[in-house]
Amino acid sequence: MFLLSVLIMGVSTFAVQSEEHLVAAGSCRFHGRHPKTRFKVEGEPLVLTCPQVLHWESTSAHVNVTWRRNDSAVAVPGEEESRVWVRDGALWIVPASQADSGTYICTVRNASYCDKMSVELRVFEKTDASVPLIFYPQIIPLSASGLLVCPDLSEFIGNRTDVEIQWYKDSVPLDQDNQKFLNVRGTRLLVNNVSMEDAGYYTCAMTYAHKGRQYNITRNIKLRVKKRDEETIPVIISPHQTISASLGSRLTIPCKVFLGAGIHTTTLLWWTANNTFIEDAYHGGRVTEGERQAYSENNENYIEVPLIFDPVRREDLHTDFKCVVRNTMSSQTLRTTVKEAATFSWEIMLAPLSLIVLVLGGIWMHRRYKRRTGKAYGLMELKTGHPDSQSYPSKIKEIK
Repeated sequence: MFLLSVLIMGVSTFAVQSEEHLVAAGSCRFHGRHPKTRFKVEGEPLVLTCPQVLHWESTSAHVNVTWRRNDSAVAVPGEEESRVWVRDGALWIVPASQADSGTYICTVRNASYCDKMSVELRVFEKTDASVPLIFYPQIIPLSASGLLVCPDLSEFIGNRTDVEIQWYKDSVPLDQDNQKFLNVRGTRLLVNNVSMEDAGYYTCAMTYAHKGRQYNITRNIKLRVKKRDEETIPVIISPHQTISASLGSRLTIPCKVFLGAGIHTTTLLWWTANNTFIEDAYHGGRVTEGERQAYSENNENYIEVPLIFDPVRREDLHTDFKCVVRNTMSSQTLRTTVKEAATFSWEIMLAPLSLIVLVLGGIWMHRRYKRRTGKAYGLMELKTGHPDSQSYPSKIKEIK
């Protein structure tokens, strides 16, 4: 029995070792191109980090990282004798040239697994025209104080404490005594009370020594000043204080609020019935709040929440409905009541009566005008002595 157990363990160990060797010798899994393209300027040192290394370092005690250019089968050496080398898994190019632009393959391998990913590099000529192509966007809210961070310097700074960084605004050096900008010699620039004029391009620069030569390292930052979301005093412009409706009918009462240039996201709008939320006052759902709508008219902002009756009942005629709006600036309440629509209308009754009067008046005027015309014609025949003897008596009779 003991010999059988030893035999089984030996076979299992051999199988595991064979499988591990097979995985290590197999082809690497390609994860495609990394979505972020690296943009650099020529004449400056650059460092490309392997995108997968961060994940591997947290899951494996030891990994081997190699780099090669896509159009070359030769791996980049690990010594610093050449202009391009690998250090701590990162690809160093000191200094970079436009000819270095291209695709680089990073391969990460350990005893049981292997994968690779490509990284795209674009090196531009260092001119003012290239600044809009190579910048790091950063945002600070208006009227606030915020920090601009000089990015991607950790490989060059390391544990050094004597690093000096110079900050520029639109290529003009920032004064160290300027109260607007603080810490103009550090990796973080403090901008006090940010205004719209502070937006634009900033540059942070430092020097890096390699093999007795000094290289400039610059980072362009585009600061965008974000306007604060402003609130205004909300104003309820509808509904009317009294709404007419027929019992048993469906009724919708919109509550429309004017916000002007203010935002709608922080403004609350709701209905109450006898100072109770609608959903609590009508559990059956006969009266509900409709969907909230936010829209603009002539560059002015509005919000609207309708109150829906389905149907209107007599009890609604004695209910105190209120539209309530509130934000951090103010609150407003508008009361409205539902009134039963009249079942008999004097206007409806007077409409046909007025028509009858107009028709009778027209007939009377027509007959009166015709009578006057006949009298005038008879008098004219008498004065002129009309020769028609047969019609003469009838004309005399007509004017009597």
